[in-house]
Amino acid sequence: MIEACGVFGIYNFEADSPAKSVYYGLFALQHRGQESAGIAVSDGKDIKYHKGMGLVNQVFDEKTLSGLAGRLAVGHVRYSTTGSSVIENAQPIVIDTRYGTIALAHNGNLINSAALRQELKHKGISFVGTTDSELMASMIATSKKENFEDALADTLRHCKGAFSVVILTKDKIIAVRDPHGIRPLCIGKLDKAYVVASETCALDILGAQFVRDVANGEMIVIDKDGLRSKTWQMNEREAICVFEYIYFARPDSVLQGRNVYEARFHMGKYLAKEHPVEADMVMAVPESGVPAAMGYAAESKIPYEEGLIKNRYVGRTFIQPSQEIRDLGVRLKLNPIRDAVRGKKVIIIDDSIIRGTTSRQIVRLIREAGAREVHMRVSSPPNLNPCFYGIDTATRAELIASNLSVEGIRKYLEADSLGYLSLKNLIKS
Repeated sequence: MIEACGVFGIYNFEADSPAKSVYYGLFALQHRGQESAGIAVSDGKDIKYHKGMGLVNQVFDEKTLSGLAGRLAVGHVRYSTTGSSVIENAQPIVIDTRYGTIALAHNGNLINSAALRQELKHKGISFVGTTDSELMASMIATSKKENFEDALADTLRHCKGAFSVVILTKDKIIAVRDPHGIRPLCIGKLDKAYVVASETCALDILGAQFVRDVANGEMIVIDKDGLRSKTWQMNEREAICVFEYIYFARPDSVLQGRNVYEARFHMGKYLAKEHPVEADMVMAVPESGVPAAMGYAAESKIPYEEGLIKNRYVGRTFIQPSQEIRDLGVRLKLNPIRDAVRGKKVIIIDDSIIRGTTSRQIVRLIREAGAREVHMRVSSPPNLNPCFYGIDTATRAELIASNLSVEGIRKYLEADSLGYLSLKNLIKS
């Protein structure tokens, strides 16, 4: 899948060290992207920024953060949705415009980026990187609108796809969400500071109180006078990406009023009703499969046990760019508890099967550890079609469910049985 990046912003009316708050917020959003991280800060006059390749705690240290003084700041963690994994594509994108310097952090994917890029190139615009985010920033910079907010709204009306964007100007933070609300974005309050973030877990780490989600097609402007809201486009049918609930979001986050852990737990309960099987234990593919596995165990009355131990120093296999790294990553990342699975009929719960390569290796790992039977259960429906809104499944050829029947997938995985959650019960969850 491509994913989902993570965005964060804070306007602190009193303190002079928002960079540290952004650092902690990005740390809480690290699961959304591990390729690069960046923070931009304004002191009311100038914007300073620092970004680099790697995890948040690899890019920033005490010295770097202390050099980013100001009152307002935005940050970003990236997984490459478009563009390669290079420093030129790290965010926030900082660009000079007729409205002043801006720093833009974007989560999502534009489906009309090729046409927009070609249009700008015809106008003589050149690009440093290859991201949709730089494209959006360049469109703002070339706008003929009188003020920045109108320029931003005009730019967004030309953008088709998924976007939750946080922008820093010298004296404002602006947060916007696409008309369908495909990617999450929420607002929090910390004393006199306002916070915006991709997920509520990033509010929690600061002790900020959740205020509400940014609405579809809404623009939030935070400045010295406080917070105000305007609609840049009438909101359309809500279509938050279901993979936020299945995989991307942290289980302690709340999206659109629904706790992610509870949603995954109920996915597991429905899965047990739909695809029961006689077994000795239920286990999860950690970590996103754990709540569903616990739900399956609760409904089936089959004991839940840990059967796989995760090496927490290895990134998420699903959101690493190359297949070679993914293949190696499974054994680097997961190791079976042999005494827990030996001689048993095992049910493995995973959140999804996209390409099938990871699941096949996991089944083999459990068999090699001595399991008598291995039954795979998936807490989401078969993924039949590619997504162009920020998930790294760009072609049908990459999707195993587009090319094989459920029985064909079972044979490929070398599992004793395979069952997927229905779309109906996924929605109920």
